[in-house]
Amino acid sequence: MDVNMTYATQEMWTWWLAIYLYFGGLGAATLAVTFLTDMYLKPNRALVIWGAGAGVILLALGSLMLFGHLLDKTAVLTILNPLALFNQSSAWIAWGTQFIIWMMIWGVLYALPYVRETEFPRQVPGIRELIDKPFVIGTATLVQRFHRSVGWLAVINGVGVAVYTGLLLQSFPAVALWHNPAVPLLFTVSAFSTAMAFLLVLMYTILHDQADEHVRVLYERIDLVLIAAELVILFSLYQYLKNGSESGVRSMELLWNDYGWLIGFIGFGLIVPFLLELKGVMRGWASRVPILTAAVLVLAGGYLLRHYFMYAGVYAYPW
Repeated sequence: MDVNMTYATQEMWTWWLAIYLYFGGLGAATLAVTFLTDMYLKPNRALVIWGAGAGVILLALGSLMLFGHLLDKTAVLTILNPLALFNQSSAWIAWGTQFIIWMMIWGVLYALPYVRETEFPRQVPGIRELIDKPFVIGTATLVQRFHRSVGWLAVINGVGVAVYTGLLLQSFPAVALWHNPAVPLLFTVSAFSTAMAFLLVLMYTILHDQADEHVRVLYERIDLVLIAAELVILFSLYQYLKNGSESGVRSMELLWNDYGWLIGFIGFGLIVPFLLELKGVMRGWASRVPILTAAVLVLAGGYLLRHYFMYAGVYAYPW
């Protein structure tokens, strides 16, 4: 039986979901990288406090963006309920919400002993009284005893959040751009690349005097590899879409004929930072400006990736 197929660009998931996916992946990966650095490379109290604080805030802002657009209080309560994993085990948004919630909990707990040892929080009204409460002191002491275990619980949930941002899109079979194996991998690599960039910005600005040079160089090298991986995945995705379904071809045409995608994301979000970091790794830079520039471009590119993925999502009728 012949079926007449028509194609339309989806308009339900737009910039707000791009922000949710961006903040979720960036925040979770920042927490994971920060804790792994503290546990296995070089303990750094300031990096943990700033990394954990920023990561939790990003996760909270991204979640508020999602909940604000659900518009249905029942739907919000449903995905916040851990039992949703058993009642709707195929709903990735329920899994992702639980990963985010527990990521934030373990993230705050891991940083708590460091917060109590730092002078600055004691100068903030309200926080000073809070961290000196017997319950908080006891919790911090217990966490300190099992610090590495708490760290790994945070890291596992962080990786879960980063992967989930891609799996959520992949679960929509009507949109060929989203429903392919490259998307979870691309979004996970992008999440950790932007996390490296965000931490480099912190370490070259606010934490400049407290950052370890070897850790900074390692972050630059890892980000270089992650950017290269993104470019390889994007090339594979291009080939997949070009030779795939009509929906995928239409999405490919929207992306690769858009200067924002080609020049904004691929050019300035990937290739320029790659070249700047490659020069820094091979010969070094006389100042921190080129690496800071690369890091800011990577952060902007991370959002542009998700932004254009939303607006280039083409689905087919009937579905």
